[in-house]
Amino acid sequence: MNMRFKSLFLSSFLLASMQSFSVEVENISAPTEAVLELVKKYELEQVDFNYVKKAINLGTRNSINAILIDVRPEIKYQKGTIPSSLNIPDTKFEEYYSVLKDIPMQKELIVYCGGYNCTKSPIVAQKLKDKGYTNVKIYSGGEPEWGKLSYLEIDTLAAKVYQEKNSALIVDARPYLKFLQETIPGAISIPDTSLVKLLGRFPINKSEKIVIFCGGYNCEKSHIIANKLVSLDYENVMVYAGGLPSWKERGLNTTASAYIEKYDEVAIVKKDSFSKNGFKRGSDEGSVDGEWLKKQILENKIPSYIQIVDVTTPNEFKTGHIKDAINIEASKLSAKELLEKLPKNKTIVFNCTAGGRSIDAWSKLNDEKVDTSEIYYFDANISCKDNNCKIDVNEPLL
Repeated sequence: MNMRFKSLFLSSFLLASMQSFSVEVENISAPTEAVLELVKKYELEQVDFNYVKKAINLGTRNSINAILIDVRPEIKYQKGTIPSSLNIPDTKFEEYYSVLKDIPMQKELIVYCGGYNCTKSPIVAQKLKDKGYTNVKIYSGGEPEWGKLSYLEIDTLAAKVYQEKNSALIVDARPYLKFLQETIPGAISIPDTSLVKLLGRFPINKSEKIVIFCGGYNCEKSHIIANKLVSLDYENVMVYAGGLPSWKERGLNTTASAYIEKYDEVAIVKKDSFSKNGFKRGSDEGSVDGEWLKKQILENKIPSYIQIVDVTTPNEFKTGHIKDAINIEASKLSAKELLEKLPKNKTIVFNCTAGGRSIDAWSKLNDEKVDTSEIYYFDANISCKDNNCKIDVNEPLL
């Protein structure tokens, strides 16, 4: 996703266009003759809303079954797109085409634009075929139909406008501990794992704008809440998929500085400590010292007494994971069931893609008074292809 700030003019234009975010959905319910002519000319296959919904799976970048391509102008894409989409504006095809440089030629691509009367998608679809892509389809309903039936994804510029103007309810879907550590100013905490209990915190007025975020493009928590709200007939649900990591990358303010000052005042001193097995604890309760564990992983020197337990879905695990990790999808299990599945006589470390589900797994056991003296979580953003992992450790709370 191209997320650089363009200019004050761009911000003003976006703000003006977002003032009336109740999107005008066209009344056309089938492709126009002009679109159909291009579809026939280029021999393209058309797909519908339900097909696209299955294709994006959980909505995260690492769970998709197909690559969605929004060919509308960047400003439209920033304001609202189908979750996980990449942007290749039709008028800047050669400039933006490089976003597909790592995508295999046989990968399914689904191209869309501004609805059933928009001819941009078949034109770009043909350009992609000319580049060598062999499995290109179009979704003629595009963003207007999707926005009417489901939730949209927004980028940092749009999220910033909503936050600054206080024009949307901003929801942090990560665990409450992560929310206390650092969040977007003005956000409220509704962890996905507490959603049923906290549903009453959402507006009674179902046309209110709601922006949900979590730990970045591979974090599914915001999508879980968005799907639930859509099922409850909320009309203006958006996911800020870049989440807190993208917010911080832009240098935007968070609550962290004020929180750190608060603890500086009471003179809290960090001290490294070790478990009885020699495991280096982090400063936050239940955490491993992230940099210490990262070093062991990258140098392939994980001590034999440690068992890393990947708590993501089986499909995510198959895509890539830390070497010698085992997979237990903790979110599907009760505390008792999870404990029974954990290896005995080992120091357990939960990991996931962004840290949130790892904390959830540890908290599930800790809340049930399980002895967690040798059970920890790894708070890090982790992206793996096979056993090759990129690891960015999140800053501790204390």
